Amino acid sequence: MFNVTTKSMQWGEDTLTLETGKVARQADGSVIATLGETSVMANVTFAKEEKEGQGFFPLTVHYQEKYYAAGKVPGGFFKREARPTEKETLTARLIDRPIRPLFVPGFKNEVLVMCTVLSHDLVNDPDIVAMIAASAALTVSGVPFMGPIGGCRVGYADGEYILNPDVEDMQDLRNDPEHRLDLVVAGTKDAVMMVESEAYELSEDEMLGAVQFAHEQIKPVCDLIIDLAEDAAKEPFDFTPPDYSALFDAVKAAGETRMRDAYAIGDKQERTTAIAAAREAIAAELSEEQAADPNLDAALKKLESTVLRGDLVNDGKRIDGRDLQTVRQIESEVGFLPRTHGSALFTRGETQALVVTTLGTGDDEQIIDALHGNFRSNFLLHYNFPPYSVGEAGRVGPPGRREIGHGKLAWRALQAVLPSATDFPYTIRLVSEITESNGSSSMATVCGSSLSMMDAGVPLKAPVAGVAMGLVLEDDGRFAVLTDILGDEDHLGDMDFKVAGTESGITSLQMDIKVAGITPEIMKQALAQARDGRMHILGEMNKALSEAGDFSIHAPRIETMQIDPDKIREVIGSGGKVIREIVETSGAKVDVNDDGIVKIASPDAESIQKAYDMIHSIVAEPEEGKVYRGTVVKIVDFGAFVNFFGKRDGLVHVSQIADRRLNHPSDMLKEGQEVWVKLLGFDDRGKVRLSMKVVDQETGEEIAPKNKEKADG
Repeated sequence: MFNVTTKSMQWGEDTLTLETGKVARQADGSVIATLGETSVMANVTFAKEEKEGQGFFPLTVHYQEKYYAAGKVPGGFFKREARPTEKETLTARLIDRPIRPLFVPGFKNEVLVMCTVLSHDLVNDPDIVAMIAASAALTVSGVPFMGPIGGCRVGYADGEYILNPDVEDMQDLRNDPEHRLDLVVAGTKDAVMMVESEAYELSEDEMLGAVQFAHEQIKPVCDLIIDLAEDAAKEPFDFTPPDYSALFDAVKAAGETRMRDAYAIGDKQERTTAIAAAREAIAAELSEEQAADPNLDAALKKLESTVLRGDLVNDGKRIDGRDLQTVRQIESEVGFLPRTHGSALFTRGETQALVVTTLGTGDDEQIIDALHGNFRSNFLLHYNFPPYSVGEAGRVGPPGRREIGHGKLAWRALQAVLPSATDFPYTIRLVSEITESNGSSSMATVCGSSLSMMDAGVPLKAPVAGVAMGLVLEDDGRFAVLTDILGDEDHLGDMDFKVAGTESGITSLQMDIKVAGITPEIMKQALAQARDGRMHILGEMNKALSEAGDFSIHAPRIETMQIDPDKIREVIGSGGKVIREIVETSGAKVDVNDDGIVKIASPDAESIQKAYDMIHSIVAEPEEGKVYRGTVVKIVDFGAFVNFFGKRDGLVHVSQIADRRLNHPSDMLKEGQEVWVKLLGFDDRGKVRLSMKVVDQETGEEIAPKNKEKADG
């Protein structure tokens, strides 16, 4: 019934297995990849005909995490998987980016790739397994795909690179100083296609070494997929790339000069208008047959690419007149908004980000429900890219894959410089509103976020800046590396290379490569050039603000105190009764975690102190020999019970009430009376012994021994 093909190899500490032929046999390609006990099924289907009038390649990649994979039931009311989580969206992008450039040029049939996590061992992250499964499924499906690709994750600790570190180690680098890198690399056997990383101030050489290490680990995975395909691949789909060379020659003859003049315009909006006009004029000069050719758009795009790339490689001349290494003019402004906790307006050329910082308490932390368990995040970054930022009218909806991906890239760039939660017990939320865009808005978000947080008084370890690099690589080996690329240079170039970091090192690297042949030498030059650009941008940012400013008067103040975890139940009380009373009485917000760290938040210092005192009275232990103010709560024949420390009562024996003999404690005391007492100690049964006669009841001062002797006399 089944025609199963299975291939396996030892990969790092686990076995990697690829299997096809048993499940989802009606899909064009279906592979289940297993690493350790983490299994992901990838299914590929593609349309056998191109949709009429299709002007782009409709590739869709989905990644789904099923909670049953980790033996969990989803949260929420409906108890089923709903819209994609942030992790699912980011992983789908992670798979899409390296495979998209590897489809045969001109292929525009719809392709769907669906990856489903079937089993998760809580050790191996399924995102890498999904990437490998998707690559294998594409390779055996017969679709015109110039793969396969492989992928792996790399960690870095104690000067050593680690292949596919455990999920737990990578969950939060800030809490584990030994691990300084979370790097994902994808590529073919011959070239790196994609890099995504979160780093802890690594040097350029350390980062380049990690990429090269990853590529070596990818090569045997590609061999395994090829081995599988040799036994199980379907017949290649009959597709011949369109030949529009004659059409391109006609387009070039009709409009090269017009297109070159259009690209000579420095202003983005004027240039865009001129390019559109040039395209229309070229189409008007072509024959009816040429103008109706479905490859006309590809020919026009090729003309644009030829004009732009030729000037860059031959003359080092860019659209806006800059040389290859110059960063556009930068303007930084902090305190842009009056009532927010922190704000910054960062403008680089025609790219602008308005970034706002809001400081919250522990109640504002994001609870993330992941396959490997629930955890909290106290650092949030949300990126918004409205249509007006590029001068367009369009629909505004919930965040898409682009917004989520760019926001996460900026998040990764900043996480390494955040203060520890114990030093700065706030939840930090950043919102980046992209108000103009022509170039990397994600790197503008990094710069604006760094300034905005410092404006809010967040004590960053160092400011962070980011820069986007580009590349034009010609067939003859000549190339040009571009610093601070424009949108057109990104669109028509061969590499999008974003680097963020501090003066000390890289905190994030993202690279997408559209062509094979990116050598380590080119990457090394790009990293070096990016460092120069980053240093320049940091210098410009420092003109506005170089370190944390005054804490915002509008932000809540938070004080922390450490209590014995065994005392937590006393602070909370039955059904939360005690902590509710503390909050209502003091007016402050109180949050207690499982480690006994208590956070008290309020804009009012008096409220914080009141809550602190109330909690301290519950959890602290009275000190022997110390004087306390107390209240008589009960009088008995042999003495009086005094409430002197929180809810703690102690006995003042009748002999310790006064320096004279009393017939009954009621001779001097009555219930509700406030008195000064000294804690003498504890008896054999742990009961508290107090004394009034050794304390001056008017001043609360302990009576000195010599004065006491006089009193006794």
